[in-house]
Amino acid sequence: MMLTLANEQLLLLPQKAAYWPREGMLIIADIHFGKAASFRALGVPVPAGTTSANLLGLDALLAQYDVRHVMFLGDFLHARAAHAPATLAAMLAWRQRHPDLRLTVVRGNHDAHAGDPPAELEIEMVDEPHVIGPFAFCHHPDVLVPSYVLAGHVHPVYRLRSGWESLLLPCFLVGPQRMVLPSFGAFTGGHPVMAQPDERMYVSSGEAVLSIP
Repeated sequence: MMLTLANEQLLLLPQKAAYWPREGMLIIADIHFGKAASFRALGVPVPAGTTSANLLGLDALLAQYDVRHVMFLGDFLHARAAHAPATLAAMLAWRQRHPDLRLTVVRGNHDAHAGDPPAELEIEMVDEPHVIGPFAFCHHPDVLVPSYVLAGHVHPVYRLRSGWESLLLPCFLVGPQRMVLPSFGAFTGGHPVMAQPDERMYVSSGEAVLSIP
């Protein structure tokens, strides 16, 4: 689904990310590396493999699009436990496969607690708002700036109802001054949202992005 925002074309991807063709930029919100490891460190028996799933998801997008720069809109690491050796080793191995890829993280609330990732990952760490062209890359969507805001934090999902049944689908919430992206992470959940009168919602089925009337 191609949208024109701030006079720029952005492609909304079914994989819960956005792509800015002119800049070759992949935009990712709330990947939460190490969240499952953080839960297991607290004794909660959650499945392993979410870091690998996140990295495989990134690889699939890098193979499909001409990406020179990945912009992470905050909550890159979930908590200090995300610095677990196995998690960092997997991330470093992925980074070594993509040495020329520019990576930027806009610090989010979880990053403030988790701390910056290791320098070996060669990630540029910035604070919000991080302005490039007409866009302000943020973690929180309520940052007041003159630029068009691209943000995460909310993990928006849309509740699709059919009779007594319902399904939660990740969604992009698009307004005149901001767009909130769905959470990219494999173990992050979602928060049901309703569009305001001046907003549109675009849901991902996993295979396509569709506009909600």
